[in-house]
Amino acid sequence: MNTYFKANLLAIYALALVSLFITLPWGSGPYLQRISVALFAVHALETIVAFKHVKSYKGPVLHSIGLSLLYGLLHWLPLAKAAKAKIGS
Repeated sequence: MNTYFKANLLAIYALALVSLFITLPWGSGPYLQRISVALFAVHALETIVAFKHVKSYKGPVLHSIGLSLLYGLLHWLPLAKAAKAKIGS
């Protein structure tokens, strides 16, 4: 299910980017662009708030920040759950 939501986010970002160069049906380009900017802004706030979990990623912190900006809680929530399970065991 997580992969499904990540694919949908990437599709929204890709369609918003494409809409800068090609007119999409039903005038959906400006809406997709606004949705993409809003998602990115929310994910940026999430990255700041959940940075404790974002930096626990096993890899470069910048890579984790990038993933968090793209996917938001779909990236950092599994990290938080893993940290919680590690503390509980």
